[in-house]
Amino acid sequence: MKAVTEDMPFGDDTIVFRVYQKIFALVSLSGNNMVNLKCDPARAIELREEYAAIIPGYHMNKAHWNSVHLDGNLKDELIKELVEHSYQLIVLSLPKNKQEELKRIKTK
Repeated sequence: MKAVTEDMPFGDDTIVFRVYQKIFALVSLSGNNMVNLKCDPARAIELREEYAAIIPGYHMNKAHWNSVHLDGNLKDELIKELVEHSYQLIVLSLPKNKQEELKRIKTK
């Protein structure tokens, strides 16, 4: 994904993924195999109702974030799509000049 950086501002047990300093994913390294992802509020509710492995975001705004348990019960395609959805929500919230800058970045 374009312009993604990672850091560990909350300690050694969580990797934070950002686009232009805005968080779109937090991955737990503490053994609980979970990722927090931003999500459209209506879709977040639908996902929680459909999948037991998707719950309101742990330590996050529960209207806009889901915690996704990576326990093998979700298809890889769905997880990838949810990561992309989270990334795109953040990109759409960026100032227009940053969105235009992203469009000019070439992918490998």
